[in-house]
Amino acid sequence: MNPRPVEPVPASRLFGGCRLRRSLVCLAALAALVGAFYAEEDWRGRRDWNQYRQATEARGESLDLRFYIPKPVPDDQNFCATPFLKAFFQTKLRGLILTNDLWSRANARIPATYSQKAREDRGHRRFTDLVGWQQAFAALQNGPLKGSQEFETTNTGLAERAAAAPAVLEGMEPDAAVFAELRAASTRTYSLCPVAYDLENPWPILWQYVSGMKYLCQRLDLEACAELAAGQTDQALADVKLSIALTDSLKSEPFLISYLVRVACFPIAIQAVWEGLAEHRGTDAQLQELQVRFLSCDFLGDLDQTLKEERAAGVLWCDRIKKQGVLLDEDMWFRDSTSAAPRRKDVFKWFGWLIPAGWYDQEKLNYCRQLEEPSEGVVDFGAKNVSPHNSPSDAAASLDQLRSSVLKATLHHRLIAARLLYLGPVLAKAAITQTIANQAALACALERYRLANGQFPETLEALAPQFISRLPNDVIGGQPYKYRRTGDGQFVLYSVGWNEKDDGGVPGTTLFDQTQGDWVWDYPE
Repeated sequence: MNPRPVEPVPASRLFGGCRLRRSLVCLAALAALVGAFYAEEDWRGRRDWNQYRQATEARGESLDLRFYIPKPVPDDQNFCATPFLKAFFQTKLRGLILTNDLWSRANARIPATYSQKAREDRGHRRFTDLVGWQQAFAALQNGPLKGSQEFETTNTGLAERAAAAPAVLEGMEPDAAVFAELRAASTRTYSLCPVAYDLENPWPILWQYVSGMKYLCQRLDLEACAELAAGQTDQALADVKLSIALTDSLKSEPFLISYLVRVACFPIAIQAVWEGLAEHRGTDAQLQELQVRFLSCDFLGDLDQTLKEERAAGVLWCDRIKKQGVLLDEDMWFRDSTSAAPRRKDVFKWFGWLIPAGWYDQEKLNYCRQLEEPSEGVVDFGAKNVSPHNSPSDAAASLDQLRSSVLKATLHHRLIAARLLYLGPVLAKAAITQTIANQAALACALERYRLANGQFPETLEALAPQFISRLPNDVIGGQPYKYRRTGDGQFVLYSVGWNEKDDGGVPGTTLFDQTQGDWVWDYPE
């Protein structure tokens, strides 16, 4: 029995008028739903962003990065227009600067130069290991150092440091002309980095320069500490002032990375100040000059301005992505080199084209809010007051979760925030650096009092107004700093620290521990 042949379905039945009409109606309905979705998302995003933008501008704040770009100044009035700093800014080979002296070759072999913890002893500062540096310089003069060879001693008494200081200073002499050039220029009116701002891609501009600034400050720190040990207080003061001037050269740049390098460089300059005060070096006039400089520091106020600048930079980045495509900088999104990466990039690129325009507005809005959230209710920028207990504990964790999933970050409209915002403990860094400046100013005033009266005062109130124009309050909580004289004729000056608890001047395991203990300024017995 032959099977019955299957008759083809007539085209009229497949594409009959009724069926075709139903298909077209479904397609039209789907298109209407998609259109309504895009229209609603675009409207909602535009509405929310415009409300935020108008409220921000009503406070006199700008969301345009061009507003924050510093105006150019004449080279002869600009500290950063010196030949060395111009060349330093342009080179991409930071490791090849200052190659003439022994410091640049020994730098990585002295633990204290690349680990601040190595310069702290259970929450207390300690003197620079000049003997270790002397040994490193001597070894270099006899040939290349071994691969893992390091130099560190415990010989940090004044006599040992004074004996090692001449050799250390001699080892840095070949690059003395560079720093003489910088000292001469540091008195100029302005300090503006020679930046050619490219608003199409402004972020890589300063990275090379700011990373090298810390390198220069470390070199000056060693020289100043060696000069103090050798009794050359005028030269040491000049190096401290130059280190601060180099740090301040980043102040006008509208990027968070510049601020973070500033707060990393400033404590380096303070090391020599602490060593000079611990050994009672310096005249009243020298101490007063430093004190006035430290009192003028406002790292919390500077952070407020920096966050506004960084906010404008993030808005610019979102607008640029909307205009030029999601993958305008592929390295920002995909940092692996696996074979699957190109396919992921292609998929993500197509997905970017499908994103509603309103989602970009939501990205800008959430970026700005995510940037502002860590400081809301935590910092009073005008009063220079931080309340760590008000810090949102889940802000960093929330960003970390979004970074782990591109899809999740996109659906929550926080893709740009997840990829660009790496604030870390920026508020703590700001509070620490302002505390360092405040304590250094008070320590200078205390030493001036001791020079005039033969001993430290019973209370800090005795310093004002003769030895200090005003007494700065503790950044943490806004109360006066804690102070007491000790039985050995010294004193203990401290902040209650990040835990906001008075631990009686007992530090944590590090100098500025963020979990326990006080932030202490004291001297060895």
